Amino acid sequence: MKDSKYYIETLNLEQHIEGGYFRQVLKSDESFGDRKAYTSIYFLLDENNCSNLHRLSADEMWYFHDGNPLTIHMIDENGRYNIQKLGLNIEKGEQPQFLVPKNTIFGSSVDCGFALVSCVVVPGFEYEDFELFKREDLVEKYPEHKEIIIKLTKS
Repeated sequence: MKDSKYYIETLNLEQHIEGGYFRQVLKSDESFGDRKAYTSIYFLLDENNCSNLHRLSADEMWYFHDGNPLTIHMIDENGRYNIQKLGLNIEKGEQPQFLVPKNTIFGSSVDCGFALVSCVVVPGFEYEDFELFKREDLVEKYPEHKEIIIKLTKS
């Protein structure tokens, strides 16, 4: 198995504002109005980095490639918390692909090692549609999820 350093160097990944490493690899030539039809990135997390809680105004499809399972943590529009394991051990509930619906607050983590995934956003990702959350705001709104909010926010 390759390690995280191999993928970071070989795929030319750079640090992402939400945590982990990424590189945009595809951007549609087609558009929906003023938005590209889709965008796609490689995304790598390791046990020392998490993807901090954020929200997109578009659906995001995740695809597992290599490493250890990745957990997607989600708070839906009704305030319910749930998780989905992204990986290849289907018998243990992992899925090789998973859709995070638009307007879901979500982040992700890896318990050990690393995970390499791809994320496709439809319509295409734009930074003005990206909302990174502050810990205090989420804890105030969702005190019942304080433990995971603290784990998946910087401050």
